[in-house]
Amino acid sequence: MSKKVSALDMPDVPKGELPPHLELQRTRVVCAADAPSHTEGIQYSGTYVSYGVDNSLRLNDFRKNFAVEVTTLNEEEIEFDMIGIDASLANAFRRILIAEVPTMAIEKVLIANNTSVIQDEVLAHRLGLIPIKVDPRLFEYKSESDPANEKNTIVFKLDVTCKKDGRNVINSVVKSDKLTWLPNGSEYEKPSTDQSSKSKTFTSFNCSQDSLPEFSSDPICPTYQDIIISKLRPGQVIELEAHAVKGQGKTHAKWSPVATARYRMLPEVVLLEDVGDDLAEELVQKCPMKVFDIEDLGKKKAKVVRPRECTLCRECIRGDGWDKRVQLRRVKEHFIFTIESTGALPPEVLFTEAVKILEEKCERILAELS
Repeated sequence: MSKKVSALDMPDVPKGELPPHLELQRTRVVCAADAPSHTEGIQYSGTYVSYGVDNSLRLNDFRKNFAVEVTTLNEEEIEFDMIGIDASLANAFRRILIAEVPTMAIEKVLIANNTSVIQDEVLAHRLGLIPIKVDPRLFEYKSESDPANEKNTIVFKLDVTCKKDGRNVINSVVKSDKLTWLPNGSEYEKPSTDQSSKSKTFTSFNCSQDSLPEFSSDPICPTYQDIIISKLRPGQVIELEAHAVKGQGKTHAKWSPVATARYRMLPEVVLLEDVGDDLAEELVQKCPMKVFDIEDLGKKKAKVVRPRECTLCRECIRGDGWDKRVQLRRVKEHFIFTIESTGALPPEVLFTEAVKILEEKCERILAELS
């Protein structure tokens, strides 16, 4: 048994520093075999005032400690580390990315003919979920009372007939590459009881969209050309117009610009004692993510080589005595953020747009308070 020490004989804690056990509680989540501990975020400024530690949030300290480090970036996905922020702020970015960054999506479908096995409503729903490769910042929001024009509407046409040519069946699978952009707007005429008036279409374009410099060299089209819309048999027809407008994911998921936006705290794996020989071999075999490796300098010794790959499966701390040798932690103010774009905007642009939206929300609150 360890010898008990009187509180009077304990050394004084230096002012401005926390004892190791409190610093661990403040900055780490400890993941035991049964449940995590120290999960709360300590925000109160006077929590550690007796130790001479100011826990309040100061802008200068935030600027000094905050950092963003990009680890992976391609056309569809970005992974980066956000260091020095609270979980509430990381979650705010995630929610804004999913629900408030706008995109263009098909909202209205005018069906002239549909003899496929898919009902009109289901067909319209499938069309709405096809991501469109166009910058939504170039368009305006459209309300119910606004006329559809070149600034708020994109029109696509789908006209496919399945035919049999000998043993071959043509257009048996209708994919998103069959959606044709109509830069001049709708080609369908509105029904009218006034025979003397000039017929009108469902849009009121003042100019062709392909004459605009934004689209002349980059025509609007679905992001992916191989999305299956329907399957047809000989004689079946789909003829329709699809009108896309600007919207947000909180209205409908089809306007969400991300396939997923997620984050996790940075894993930290600590060996509490030297693990050598047969135990080192056992530890390496335990971990499915190959977090551990063996250092052989005359004597085998386990070491942590890839802590970032830890998925918190807890295999390494299962079994007798392993929780005394290995401790799994998460760094509270270090988040690994992953954004997968649907293709409307590059993933790095999506995050900057989310930052702008959060900034606008903060400015709105300050304006209301003042």
